[in-house]
Amino acid sequence: MINVSRDVYDIFETTGFTELLDVRKAYRKISVEGCTVIGKGFYGTVYRIDPETIVKVYASPDSLAMIENEKMLARTALVAGVPTAIPYDIVRVGNSYGSVFELLNAKTFSDLLIGQPENADAVIKQYAEFLKQVNSRTVPAGKLRSAKEIFSGYLETVRKYLDDELYSRLKELFSEIPEQHNVIHGDAQMKNIMMKDGEPMLIDMDTLSEGYPIFDIQSVYVTYFAFGEDDPSNSMDFLGMPAALSRKVWEDFIKYYFDTSDEVRIAQLRDRITIVGCVRFLFLVDLITEHDTGLFRVRISHTVERLKKLAFTTDSLLFDK
Repeated sequence: MINVSRDVYDIFETTGFTELLDVRKAYRKISVEGCTVIGKGFYGTVYRIDPETIVKVYASPDSLAMIENEKMLARTALVAGVPTAIPYDIVRVGNSYGSVFELLNAKTFSDLLIGQPENADAVIKQYAEFLKQVNSRTVPAGKLRSAKEIFSGYLETVRKYLDDELYSRLKELFSEIPEQHNVIHGDAQMKNIMMKDGEPMLIDMDTLSEGYPIFDIQSVYVTYFAFGEDDPSNSMDFLGMPAALSRKVWEDFIKYYFDTSDEVRIAQLRDRITIVGCVRFLFLVDLITEHDTGLFRVRISHTVERLKKLAFTTDSLLFDK
């Protein structure tokens, strides 16, 4: 049964008929025309519908399955102690579907940074401390995908841009990273962290995985440095902030996450995070950038040269070695 009204569906669900029959309720239709875009990822775009609610609209034809999967991932994170928003409704948006969240007057960390650049240090510090809190949480074995396996897949995809020596060295460095059950968001940029009632919480959970925290921190390098390095307009176009402010996020994040002012230590950590970030950035450039462009070639060249410089002078990707 398809397009069943909500009242009828509730009766079927209460009486147990949804366990016997495939019953699909009709979804409420909404429009996002004129709505503010909060963030945009691989699988969808997040809009603010009104001061109380946001909706994530999926582009994939398999969006209903993706919505259910993201809801499951969000619940897994919540049980692990990660503050996150759980969608309470599924809606029809044009030819696609979206999941609706109640976030009364919440703002993203990106909004806070852009709106209060004079308080940049405090916002970046809270951002770093919150991500560290997220990464400290663990989930039962087998609950989430392995971040290490995901990044090993990235490395195989971008192997075509690497010579054999560099590929082997990167594979060696990655192999030493232990499998862990720490929560990894996967795209932990400021647009994916909301401040609600003075407390931060994660949104956009479809990239959730488990692993060593470097697999999350690389997002800071990719988002706030790599994409803007050869395209300074990217910071304003994608993040809505000046390039200098974007770079400040990357430059200051490490000292707050690791609670250190030791410049030698910060430089060492930055190099290790950059190596992992470069592999993901190569993957993203290969995936979303038109190959027959000057920007594509410059990004590939700069990133490969950076990897050549760092991979053979860095002895480990672990933070405590």
